[in-house]
Amino acid sequence: MVSTRTPGYPRPRGRFTGRGGTPAQTSTTEAPSRPRRPQRGFSVRPVPRQRGESTFPPTPDRLNTARLARLASTRTVQLLGCLVAAGWAAAFPLVSDLPNQRQWGLIAAPGYVLAGVLCLTLPRRFAAKAAASVALVGAVLVPLGLLALQGRHQSEVMVVERSAHLLLTTGTAYLPHPAVVTDYNPYLPAMSLFGMPRQLFGDSTAFARVAGDARIWFALTFFVCMLAAWRLLRPTRPGGEGRAPLLPLAVLTASPLIALALVVGGVDLPLIGVCCLAMALAERDRTVAAGLVLALACTLKWTAWPALPVAVLLLWRLYGRRPAARTALIGVGVSALVILPSALTQADALREQVVRFPLGMTAIRTPAGSPLPGKVLAGFGPTGHAISLALMTVALVAVAIWLLARPPVSAIAAADLLAAGLAIAFMLAPAGRFGYLALPAVLVIWPRLAARRWSSRRPVPPGRVRRGRPQPALPRG
Repeated sequence: MVSTRTPGYPRPRGRFTGRGGTPAQTSTTEAPSRPRRPQRGFSVRPVPRQRGESTFPPTPDRLNTARLARLASTRTVQLLGCLVAAGWAAAFPLVSDLPNQRQWGLIAAPGYVLAGVLCLTLPRRFAAKAAASVALVGAVLVPLGLLALQGRHQSEVMVVERSAHLLLTTGTAYLPHPAVVTDYNPYLPAMSLFGMPRQLFGDSTAFARVAGDARIWFALTFFVCMLAAWRLLRPTRPGGEGRAPLLPLAVLTASPLIALALVVGGVDLPLIGVCCLAMALAERDRTVAAGLVLALACTLKWTAWPALPVAVLLLWRLYGRRPAARTALIGVGVSALVILPSALTQADALREQVVRFPLGMTAIRTPAGSPLPGKVLAGFGPTGHAISLALMTVALVAVAIWLLARPPVSAIAAADLLAAGLAIAFMLAPAGRFGYLALPAVLVIWPRLAARRWSSRRPVPPGRVRRGRPQPALPRG
């Protein structure tokens, strides 16, 4: 009879075995050594055992990230990605009614095609970096520079810059009596910070027009947050393998998912970055930093408010009540300090422009009108509008119940839950656009790329074995 018990792990204990956990026999000839320093990338604080969690040695992901990396490095996959991006960009001059989007498509499509040519012709060790650089220049830098020099952008950029001017001159970021659609400011007060460079630099010179553009600061915030999240979530690899985030970030930014939003508007980019960073900080038990980042997210747009309970439940599941309560108090307290002045002095304007206008409940309709299910339902009149809101509410309540029943155990799981809730809200809201879906898409993609694993469960650090805890019974034969 050969035992199949895994060496180094205690024997199982439970109602089927009837025996207590005894540690496996280890060799005593090994010389004692000094205590090992905890591995980088994992928290020093012991992780409490979770309900239903197995302490059996973790198995590799079914969808191996190394295989995915090898697949993504093949010339065929890279060429296919460039051609899909080129086709996507080339469609905008044909179907879009917005001149800024048409100009982006005319410039970006040749850039994607040239990137595909480089994938086929250059040596493998240079092809990916060269193609990503060309796509980044053609799809982001060149069209963004041209539009910034010409002072052309979508209306949300003008709204953010005007809100900064109003905040400096009147003390409030909202017009008291909006008359046209561009008079509405659907953002919370902290979004005005991205319009401050325009007030500082003005627009008298070419440098000032570019440096003061709010899109530049949207993009910088996005890059900084994504790089910080990568650094927090990356695993420790021998020889430094997989530690450079520049190529994945360049590919993500050059993709149509981010490039179009960055060039023409970019107002959702800082929200994407701070949500990814908040989940990474929560997994690493950075409670104060997580609370401050969550407060920033909650004072940019009210659609980021679900990020706060998700991150708090992640901290509670991993580290207990005190870290979770600390992060919650910081997030709620700082958010209240930022929002309350406007809520007390201009409550009607805040409710009308920040809540009712994005939901399509004002006399002047929001320009966000992509044919998503909620928008289609709202097109049938007041009854369809009410059905859309009811479906969105029921779906979000279901996601909240799921979150409470199964709190996340890792940044990947937390980002997945947040992405699911936001995607449902954007799909079923009475007014929305396809660009909003970039937030849930990046929430699903980026933590997995950073952690180099597909599974949403938190990996157990090697050597961290809890003795005296129930273990799964193993077959004997």
